[in-house]
Amino acid sequence: MPLSEAILQALQTAWSHKLRSFFTLLGIIVSVGFLVAVVAVIQGMNAYVRERIAGAIVGVNAFQIRRDPIQVGFIDDEAWKKIQRRPIITAEDVAHVERAVPDAEAISLQSGWPTPMADVQWRNRTVGDVLVFGVTPPFVVVQDYAFAAGAPFTDVDQRQRRLVAVLGFDVAEKLFGAPELAVGSAIRVRGAQLTITGVIAKKGTVLGQSWDGFVMLPLTTFEALYGRRQTTVISVKMPAAARVADGMLRAEEAMRIAHRLRPAQEDDFTVDTGEGLIAFWGKLTRVIFTVVPAVVGIGIVVGGIVIMNIMLMSVTERTREIGILKSLGASRRDIRRQFLAESAILSLLGGVAGLLAGSALAALVQVASPLPARVTAWSVAVALGLGISVGIVFGVYPAHRAARLDPIEALRAE
Repeated sequence: MPLSEAILQALQTAWSHKLRSFFTLLGIIVSVGFLVAVVAVIQGMNAYVRERIAGAIVGVNAFQIRRDPIQVGFIDDEAWKKIQRRPIITAEDVAHVERAVPDAEAISLQSGWPTPMADVQWRNRTVGDVLVFGVTPPFVVVQDYAFAAGAPFTDVDQRQRRLVAVLGFDVAEKLFGAPELAVGSAIRVRGAQLTITGVIAKKGTVLGQSWDGFVMLPLTTFEALYGRRQTTVISVKMPAAARVADGMLRAEEAMRIAHRLRPAQEDDFTVDTGEGLIAFWGKLTRVIFTVVPAVVGIGIVVGGIVIMNIMLMSVTERTREIGILKSLGASRRDIRRQFLAESAILSLLGGVAGLLAGSALAALVQVASPLPARVTAWSVAVALGLGISVGIVFGVYPAHRAARLDPIEALRAE
């Protein structure tokens, strides 16, 4: 019997027993669907963390010089006390870094933790709990900010501590309705009257959290209002990703010289990129990936056993049919091929159904929550591979049993 004919007959058999086939494949559908959906969410989050979160915090092709490291997770008390003894990053440090990294596209200084929040008022309108940052003018270049209206404040504003501000899009929209109406208007923040020079274009949300609800002030103006922060951060943007590592080495050397550290002393600062966030997420996903195969494996084994039982039942039901085929000249190989093809096609259909169900579930997660999802080619290949391999592995015994039936005994069966 040609393989194509065996596959066609297997499809006809599955179609003629649709309900039984569905319940037979339920275990495989659920397992494969779960695998595809979980992998899609994890892969989507991996890309999201790398492209959006890390880039939004540090900047693209950028690194930061910080008093405290970018670290997600537990920091023990001793390590925290050690960090607290480090000196605060200052404007003098910026000058050292600028001399060491002259090829940098932009170098900025910005206020760090704790970040204050304030009510922003314009006439009779108020937006509450707005984050207030102090930055130097190059910060907008480091963060790749585009302006919906107006322009950033200048070095003169910074030097003269002028009472000017740049608004995030959400704040401008809530106060003025349109960003262009905000430029030149005066708002009040913590009792100070500030003139708006520009409104930054909408950045959107990250995991459902808006990145447009802030007010930026010249760092000197910010420190006049709020005082110096416990952490101040230098951000350095390089022209290309390939030059970030070299820039980090030169900046580290410059900082060690500026802080008068001897060769044996460790750094009293941290030169960091967004890789810390990415590394933390990578560890978390590795833990998830160790659990998912176990759960999927249990479901696949259960689904395979169900397929084997159904195929054994099919052999029993079709004993007379097998006897007729053998009497007409079908060999053991033909019978084995037919039942193996039936089992493989049945489980492949389960894999396809699971793939569709998993893709639909991933799409639902993306629509109903801030979690991104991305169905990858390798997860599709794994889903289909699992489907067909389960059918072959668990279909061997029923096919072998059907092939070994004695044709005379089979013809006597009712």
